[in-house]
Amino acid sequence: MSLIRYNTALNDFVPTSFSNLIDRFFNDAMTRSGGSAYSFVPRVDIMENDKAYQIHVAVPGMNKEDFKIDLNENYITISGERKFTQEKNENNFHSVETQYGTFSRSFSLPEHINSAKISAKYVNGILEITVPKDEKKTLKTTIKID
Repeated sequence: MSLIRYNTALNDFVPTSFSNLIDRFFNDAMTRSGGSAYSFVPRVDIMENDKAYQIHVAVPGMNKEDFKIDLNENYITISGERKFTQEKNENNFHSVETQYGTFSRSFSLPEHINSAKISAKYVNGILEITVPKDEKKTLKTTIKID
């Protein structure tokens, strides 16, 4: 006796968890209906320490010239394009899981940043953006009761 999956055509389209459902919505549905067929949403990590905010964007296979970073009031927008180059050789692609095309991500920044000192670097496939906090603007104050 062998085991086979029931209704395999349907199971390929049903997400296994809510997280997969959300991932599919943002990665697949947007590119199939209404959006560009050549766009993607890169993964982002955002961290904070005492002196700055760090935004790490996972976009392997790109050059630093492929990125555009804009600051408009309290929003930072990171955009770029990873082009698919298919070389003509004897190798045939059986699966392409890496993401290609254009992307754009925007993030709201807090009021207490030093926009003049924002810096970015691209290391090992991760775009690292440092948004320093403005030390002149106080984040926390204690009010003494008389």
